[in-house]
Amino acid sequence: MSIQVFGLPVSRGVAIGRAVLVASSRVDVPHVFVDPQDIDDEVARLVSARDHVSGEFDALKRDLPADAPAELAALLDVHQMLLQDEALIGAAADWVRQRHYNAEWALSAQLEVLARQFDEMEDAYIRERKADLEQVVERLLRHLAQGDAARAQDPHRNPRDFGGEEPLVLVASDIAPADMLNFKRSVFTGFVTDVGGKTSHTAIVARSMDIPAVVGARQASSLIRQDDYIIVDGDAGLVIVDPSPIVLEEYRFRQRQSELERSRLARLRHTPAVTLDGERVELLANIEMPEDGQAALEAGAVGVGLFRSEFLFMNRGGNLPDEEEQYDAYRRAVEAMKGMPVTIRTVDIGADKPLEGMTSSELRHESVLNPALGLRAIRWSLSEPSMFRRQLRALFRAAHHGPVKILIPMLASQREIRQTLENIAHVQRQLADSGKPFGKVELGAMIEVPAAALTLPIFLRHFDFVSIGTNDLIQYTLAIDRADEAVAHLYDPWHPAVLQLIASTITQARAAGKGVSVCGEMAGDPAFTELLLAMGLRSFSMHPTQVASVKQRVLRADTRRLTGLFDEVMGSDDPEQACADALRASTGGAPAPTRALSIA
Repeated sequence: MSIQVFGLPVSRGVAIGRAVLVASSRVDVPHVFVDPQDIDDEVARLVSARDHVSGEFDALKRDLPADAPAELAALLDVHQMLLQDEALIGAAADWVRQRHYNAEWALSAQLEVLARQFDEMEDAYIRERKADLEQVVERLLRHLAQGDAARAQDPHRNPRDFGGEEPLVLVASDIAPADMLNFKRSVFTGFVTDVGGKTSHTAIVARSMDIPAVVGARQASSLIRQDDYIIVDGDAGLVIVDPSPIVLEEYRFRQRQSELERSRLARLRHTPAVTLDGERVELLANIEMPEDGQAALEAGAVGVGLFRSEFLFMNRGGNLPDEEEQYDAYRRAVEAMKGMPVTIRTVDIGADKPLEGMTSSELRHESVLNPALGLRAIRWSLSEPSMFRRQLRALFRAAHHGPVKILIPMLASQREIRQTLENIAHVQRQLADSGKPFGKVELGAMIEVPAAALTLPIFLRHFDFVSIGTNDLIQYTLAIDRADEAVAHLYDPWHPAVLQLIASTITQARAAGKGVSVCGEMAGDPAFTELLLAMGLRSFSMHPTQVASVKQRVLRADTRRLTGLFDEVMGSDDPEQACADALRASTGGAPAPTRALSIA
């Protein structure tokens, strides 16, 4: 019998495949696919960990004091029995051999399978042994982490498709940004998580991969079992477990239709983004790694509007990249874009993107209390000037190889602006004195805190351009943690306060002759394209997979007909519906016209 699980739709489309569960654990578990030639070594790691822990249990039992309760010895016997059971290590070794999971992932996957079996036992005493099993696995995981953590979390290891012929769907309580970085070029055709909102990190990466995803599905990871056949409906926010043949065929048909639509949109790649009345619009790409530049070019983007540099800092066990490594990464991104501009944001660590081994104890403390309001982004950079200057030097040196813009995240006050500019001036003097070649850059500020939007003239005096980060601007304007599924339904990009701040920022920046773009999720959502054009926006930055859909809307738009759209939307009790109605009325109830060149 099929089960339906509802969550938030965050990346459109349909995924069908076998469920791969990433179980929650009190021990951080790296998730890495192992190369075929390393399979035997990985199985040996499992066996070695078992033998080591078994020796620990023997030593503990041997050293028990004479007056120790008999229950302690009996408990150690139970743990030893669980440890030696082939249902644990033997089955975990099968995960390594069949799916090429690393040892830690294989153990956590098998723990999930066995824990379900314990939960279904009728005998209460046997059910309670699940806690013993969890303790045994955690001891194994801790030993593996101590012995080989660096190899398991090597950031240069790329996941490969070792999952077999059937497509795989990742199911988890939550997916850490470090794991998402590993999974980005992996085999998964969809994501499902218990927690998260529409602009949570998992949702953003899923959209960048152009694969269906449902987040905030609450009990999905406990209802879905390893290898269950599931459907992920990214349009409806629905997950169907063990679908009937009729339902399965219906969704396979939808998959084929979606693929046809993608191929039609792909024909727009070389068409300039110009509205029907001749307004040229700049469509830029958001990227996470230098290698993503190729996808930006293939999508028809005319530059990079946001390079999220923090991904260079993640999944490294706390070892921050030095100046040379950063310089090399930024240079490769610049060269990949073949003379097109590349906007690189300084590190935005914190909130939903924590960093292992932070150097500031305050950052770790704040991340627990309220990560969204803690020591993140420019606040962390200013608190770690040596790290910040190291990154700035690398950025200026990369600018020697092509047009680079530096974007500063989460600025909120003139004091932060002054400190940032002082660090930049210091770095320029250092580079000049060292004789290392460096280039000129344009300097920009992200407008993602209401305080920045409301004091924009101060920012326009000091920066060459501004970029509106709608994800955080919405979060901070509406006092909503965008990663918390409990309040995710309150996250509203159509809120009049949000729209007013965006429109005001665009108007003021254009009046001052300064560049202005939107690089948040709203830029890549076709539902907002005409409204942003009506506000005067002419520069959009989005994930490469979203460029074609937005370009289609731009090609069909006539900005002369959009005059008054913003006022009409702001005057309505339902801005989203008012926008849709106004656009429908402007085209006589039919789809907007398009050029003959756009889509055949």
